[in-house]
Amino acid sequence: MSGYVFNPPAVVSVPVVGRGERFPIHRIYCVGRNYEDHAKEMGFTGREPPFFFLKPADAVVAVPAGETGQVAYPTLTQNLHHEVELVVAIGKAGKNIKAADALQYIYGYAVGLDMTRRDLQNDMKKQGRPWCIGKAFEQSAPIGPITPAQQAGDIGQAAISLQVNGTVRQSSHIHKLIWNIAETIEHLSAAWELQPGDLIMTGTPEGVAAVVSGDTLEAQVSGLEPLRIKIV
Repeated sequence: MSGYVFNPPAVVSVPVVGRGERFPIHRIYCVGRNYEDHAKEMGFTGREPPFFFLKPADAVVAVPAGETGQVAYPTLTQNLHHEVELVVAIGKAGKNIKAADALQYIYGYAVGLDMTRRDLQNDMKKQGRPWCIGKAFEQSAPIGPITPAQQAGDIGQAAISLQVNGTVRQSSHIHKLIWNIAETIEHLSAAWELQPGDLIMTGTPEGVAAVVSGDTLEAQVSGLEPLRIKIV
């Protein structure tokens, strides 16, 4: 007997560059509208205070280096959008972390996609209701291998981009984040105690758009392993 009424699910994890051990996922925090031009394309302007939403750990599709992951086109939507993001992997617990100390809590970085059922999200916005149905569904967080921080170079100056079927859709730089990585950790850790295994999806630049079954997406952040998926 296991002591449970049914067998618990397997631990969700992501590969780590250069290591046999995998990074187990605790929570996934997402920062909304954290690039100015994306905020404008979504109808907002300025440096508003950061806000957050969550995805469940089992939203992750972990794609090994050099492979193409498969992501099923989700139900209930006719408007599935891509959002390429830098993902920050937290390596130790902390609460009320100051921005000046934030980088010491980071284990590494990865490339991720915040897949979004935009029509459902927009319906919830109009009604003043939570976005969960638009953001927190199965396979909504494809993620590439995590590169340990000491191997990632100057991530704050990295380029970030997304191609769909070989055509560039999103292209920007991490230094254009409204709230940079350290500031984001300061704000986030004031509301939640961060834990090893937490992921922070730091926001997407402008250029978000729809994808359909059969599309191949390649997401890149310079210095990190690229992420490649196909919508099926």
